[in-house]
Amino acid sequence: MAWGGLFLSLGRPSPEQQKSCLASANGFNYDASLHGASTPKSATALTSEDTDRALTDRGFSVNRSRVLVGSSADAFVRAKSALLSWKHLALGWAEVDPDTPVKTGARFCICYKEVIPWVMFPLQIAYVTDENSGGGRAKGGGVFAFGSGTLQGHLLAGEERFSVQVDSEERVWYEVFSFSKPAHPLSALCYPYVQFRQRHFARESAKAMLRHVADRSMPPH
Repeated sequence: MAWGGLFLSLGRPSPEQQKSCLASANGFNYDASLHGASTPKSATALTSEDTDRALTDRGFSVNRSRVLVGSSADAFVRAKSALLSWKHLALGWAEVDPDTPVKTGARFCICYKEVIPWVMFPLQIAYVTDENSGGGRAKGGGVFAFGSGTLQGHLLAGEERFSVQVDSEERVWYEVFSFSKPAHPLSALCYPYVQFRQRHFARESAKAMLRHVADRSMPPH
């Protein structure tokens, strides 16, 4: 159900509820000039201080969480597989339909358990980057990433990028990067709490990624 401009459910949202949410979400809720602003700059430098500064100057909060998840070509393949199958968001209290294709233009809901109701956050994949990632062996590193933009009905306005990067020493890094600002009176009123939950979400996503990379019983795709 929609309440106060938000998409809520007393129980875990069904596929039908998520489809209804996305059908009502319309387009992106942030400025068109910023669509894709979180796109990696290169395989070795995902973001720049200039980009962060420009986003901050426009009223966005920038959040970044980066963790080492492995040190081999196989670790990169497994980490990329986790992103493609949404294992990085299989948190129990937060999830995405694992059948959602990771491709530009795909729409999906992050379903998030918040105290009593579940909240459905509508998003659309703004871009996918797959650069020099031939099994993680490319000289100078490689990166696989995708960024999603918030749609109408989301508590926030902005983008979130999930990326796995292998450097020249075959160390594999997982990063969650986002820029956002309130897009609803509730998030504006409780923004410090929203920021706390964003950081918690990124930490728990990193733990899920580490578990997937370490789980040898799950063959990489």
